[in-house]
Amino acid sequence: MVQLIVGAKGKGKTKILLEKAAEAIKTANGSVVYIDKSAQHMYELSNKIRLINISNFPVNSEDSYVGFVSGVISQDHDLEYLFLDGFVHVANLMGQDVTSAIEKFAALSENYGVNFVISLSMDSSELPESLKKYVDVAL
Repeated sequence: MVQLIVGAKGKGKTKILLEKAAEAIKTANGSVVYIDKSAQHMYELSNKIRLINISNFPVNSEDSYVGFVSGVISQDHDLEYLFLDGFVHVANLMGQDVTSAIEKFAALSENYGVNFVISLSMDSSELPESLKKYVDVAL
């Protein structure tokens, strides 16, 4: 499953992502990972959620981001939820089409049973038609 939280910068996407992570840890049978561009939200997350500060790694493109996420999945066979905050910034996809990346995450989700919840800094009207089926929250 892939869920998108979309909205312009400053609309509250991260708050919703943090709330969804808090809810997920209550019912998850497997592990929960939250990938962010800083450790700023460390104290807002349950200590049962693994926070990865992706800025500590050489990730700066769609391919390197998808590769990094694939590595996380390969190292945790019990991974149930992956929360991705600031994805378009880290992957340098601001103002670009994110369809390819989201479809790669959808394929990883299907192949490995991982649920992705992804915040995207873009208005829902800017989202390609093929990705609208993944929108869970539009701000």
